Amino acid sequence: MEQNTEQSHEGWDVLPHQHLPRPNYFPAGLAMGTTFFFWGFITSWVILVVGAGLFIASLAGWISEIRHERNRA
Repeated sequence: MEQNTEQSHEGWDVLPHQHLPRPNYFPAGLAMGTTFFFWGFITSWVILVVGAGLFIASLAGWISEIRHERNRA
């Protein structure tokens, strides 16, 4: 049974087109930076610095990506 996509069922509304941001690795980098940062408190200052650097770089990249997405839309 084939249905036309233009038809809607009774009482249903057609959803508006919604722009989704492109996938990226910044949220995962932010989580890893946070983990390394707090792990560095327990183990070594080197891991703490790596975690802080990864956190800052990922946060800056994610904010930059969001700002550029808004300019493109």
